[in-house]
Amino acid sequence: MSIPGQTVTVIPSVLYRDANAGIEWLKTALGFTEHVVYRNASGAMEHAELLFGNGMIMVGTAGLNKEAAAWHALPGEIGNRVTGLAYLIVKDCTPVWQQARAAGAEVLLPLRTMSYGGQAFTVRDPEGHVWSLGEYDPWAV
Repeated sequence: MSIPGQTVTVIPSVLYRDANAGIEWLKTALGFTEHVVYRNASGAMEHAELLFGNGMIMVGTAGLNKEAAAWHALPGEIGNRVTGLAYLIVKDCTPVWQQARAAGAEVLLPLRTMSYGGQAFTVRDPEGHVWSLGEYDPWAV
């Protein structure tokens, strides 16, 4: 995807058992917007692209791609642990913090001021994925 003046070259991907519910939670709790959703002939969600500022994530349905199913484990299948998380840059953490809590996010690290700048918090979504949000922008001049 090209953004005027930028090229996004890394796009994280997240799988959900219930991808439709995962997408709705990401939109409601964290402020993602839907770019595109592709469904197969039976109506199952195969691939979605969600935007967050000038970034994007891809969302898929766990187990739908039988060839790749053995590569993945959902957090709920491995004791709610994750091997990676996404850091989302926001201008003001407070309203997103309030949205996430209202949407039932499990708080792992509450809203706090960071020593390196800005506020940040970390939450777990209903399927166990961890999302860290902060005002610190390593690209800011």
